Amino acid sequence: MENSKLKIAIIHPDLGIGGAERLIVDAAMELSSHGHDVHIFTSHHDRNRCFEETVSGIFPVTVYGDFLPRHIFYRLHAVCAYLRCIFVALCVLIMWPSFDVILADQVSIVIPFLKLKNSIKVVFYCHFPDLLLAKHTTLLRKIYRTPIDFVEEKTTGMADLILVNSKFTASTFASTFKHLDAGGVRPSVLYPAVNVDQFAEAHASKMNFLSINRFERKKNIDLAISAFARLLTREENNAKDVTLTIAGGYDNRLRENVEYLKELKLLAQREGVADQVNFITSCSTSERNILLSQCLCVLYTPQDEHFGIVPLEAMAAYKPVIACNSGGPTETIKHEVTGFLCDPTPQEFSLAMEKFIQNPKLAEKMGEEARQHVLESFSTEVFGQHLNRYILGVAREKCD
Repeated sequence: MENSKLKIAIIHPDLGIGGAERLIVDAAMELSSHGHDVHIFTSHHDRNRCFEETVSGIFPVTVYGDFLPRHIFYRLHAVCAYLRCIFVALCVLIMWPSFDVILADQVSIVIPFLKLKNSIKVVFYCHFPDLLLAKHTTLLRKIYRTPIDFVEEKTTGMADLILVNSKFTASTFASTFKHLDAGGVRPSVLYPAVNVDQFAEAHASKMNFLSINRFERKKNIDLAISAFARLLTREENNAKDVTLTIAGGYDNRLRENVEYLKELKLLAQREGVADQVNFITSCSTSERNILLSQCLCVLYTPQDEHFGIVPLEAMAAYKPVIACNSGGPTETIKHEVTGFLCDPTPQEFSLAMEKFIQNPKLAEKMGEEARQHVLESFSTEVFGQHLNRYILGVAREKCD
């Protein structure tokens, strides 16, 4: 069974350029490298805004249901996402021969449909319980979300294997899906990975702090701007030549992306640092890698982030990371070795940033430690080995 070639389908809602999409692309690449026949199915794939591997021909990508709405007058996003993913799942079942294993990502509603074929084993990758990400602020929203939240837990428990991206998410899974936990459902941890080969060697650093995140309010990018402004107010830093670059995924179809970018630019103006803050939207992988290779340090600002791929990319590029002392980054960043874990305040972040301004050699030293740390624990090779074992284990149950 160790050398078995399996037919594997991967179902992902929207194959863009975020962290979840990076994991799916890495999964497809690694499973292909282990000899499996891999096919990705999704409801949206823009060939002009995607990871290069999805158009290179290593594995096929098929789109179903892109004509279906993403929202109805900027409402009902969850229902629309469910409908789009269900359509993808039905197309896979009806139009394609049976797969040995299907890896479903993010949206669990597809699992009962996939289980209609008894011959298929389903692995579900849970980045984080969706019900915790959704708003339940008004009575109407609570009424709207109650059946969706119920369906999420019920359908998640139908998977043959559940994977999560960190120990933090595993503990959150247990405290959120209490019925599953009481029933003995325990997810396994599969850390996302980073391709270390794309950063072959360390590069000389510019006096530039870098933030990479999607332009979403939950990413807390305000913190990077406010911390940068506080850093510049200290005369002893002589930081006139220091800059901050804010880059990340941006989709003008998404109202939050458009609004939040405007808010961040206004904040930079109010803080008096607009001339030293550069905004880059939806940069390519090669452009992102250049930014990582040339920066002094990466600022990672989300709080209680369930994992966070950016810190791994930064450390693979020989760069230290300053991140919030919560969530997944506490499992990937070694405090005071590969970066700093700080309280999520401008004061604390700016003090950590100041250490690198006053001693750039510290950034170089931590960067070397960071690179070694990623090589040992978070490379795509390590990720692929673990994922392949999980997939083979599920397929073996099928044979038994």
